[in-house]
Amino acid sequence: MAEFISVEDQKKIYIKGATKVKTSTSNFAVVETADSSININGSELEIVKLDLENKEVMLSGNVNQIKFSNFAPKQSFLKRIFK
Repeated sequence: MAEFISVEDQKKIYIKGATKVKTSTSNFAVVETADSSININGSELEIVKLDLENKEVMLSGNVNQIKFSNFAPKQSFLKRIFK
C-alpha cells in the first residue's frame, strides 16, 4: 500500500498507510509505515483518528516539522556477522 500524507493549514495531518503509532505526546509523534518512519514535531498534538485496520491516522494541533526516515533493508544474520 502506498503512503499518503496530507497537511491542512499546519493544524491537521492525515496519514494513510500507517502500520503503527510508536509514540505520541503533546509535542511529538512517531508514526510508522511499511517502509518509513514519520516524526512529527509541534505543540498541542493529539490523535484524532486511529484506525490501523484501514491504516489511517489523523492528528491535530500545531504542526511545526515533519521528518521522514526510511528503514534500512534487513540483512541476514550471516551478512551482518561477515561484513
